[in-house]
Amino acid sequence: MVLPFKRSPQIALGVVTQGYWFAGDDDSGARHCVAVDWRRTDVPRTAVRQDLLYSLGAFLTVCQIKRNDGAWRLQQILETGNDPGARVETVGEIEQVREIQRDRQPVERVETLDTDVPDAADSLDTSFDIERFARDRVQAHVAEHFAGHRLADLVAAVLEAEGFFTEVAPPGPDGGIDVFAGRGPLGLDPPKLIVQVKSSPSPVAATVVRELHGVLSTHGAEQALLVAWGGVNRVAQRELRSQFFRVRVWDADNLLDAILRNYDQLDEEWRTELPLKRIWSLATEPDE
Repeated sequence: MVLPFKRSPQIALGVVTQGYWFAGDDDSGARHCVAVDWRRTDVPRTAVRQDLLYSLGAFLTVCQIKRNDGAWRLQQILETGNDPGARVETVGEIEQVREIQRDRQPVERVETLDTDVPDAADSLDTSFDIERFARDRVQAHVAEHFAGHRLADLVAAVLEAEGFFTEVAPPGPDGGIDVFAGRGPLGLDPPKLIVQVKSSPSPVAATVVRELHGVLSTHGAEQALLVAWGGVNRVAQRELRSQFFRVRVWDADNLLDAILRNYDQLDEEWRTELPLKRIWSLATEPDE
């Protein structure tokens, strides 16, 4: 069982332990129920490849993911936390079956093995979350073109667009700090900010949060920003509650929000490396 969260860039995976039952007028409001043992609840969307994210973007309340070896890959994510991609031999077998289906059916209408979610050409289907799909594509581009220390450069550019003076530490051992930022023409005015950037698609552990908080006074900074592309794990989330006024976290979604918020203020060089176009869409609910 897979549940993409709507309010955070994460997905939960579990195993069904009891089949369907009707709960009637249960106080929780849940009437149609299935018992699930949720074994992973903080897998970042950045750990899942684009094609599988597309399948998970369907607005359908319940669907079966079969495209591109989806079932096997979701099992691997449940066990390891990462998407290994489709097995080549499995994809080849699927394509062979598709060819057989095409030969047996009229040209004007061909049913595929995976009619549960729309194909890429049908991305405007009303049963599909277009906004989420667009964000996932932008995040995939950022992950591909701004890997490693380049992500720190991008973060610095975003902070500069927000009015900070920044200095990016050179690649290599940095003592846990990738970007120094401050207000004013020389960056000496408050708030004085230190930034650590983690480009890994895996969630960051609580030790990173503690270490970042520990070096605040060492650098004379007032606040710290942890840019964790894959988010933070549950222990780190609890750690951050006690550091609410000192440390903030940007995951992939938060960084993308900051990029979109400041996109027009970014230098032309950055807009060339990250070409985006604003579109307008009618704001309707999935069931309308």
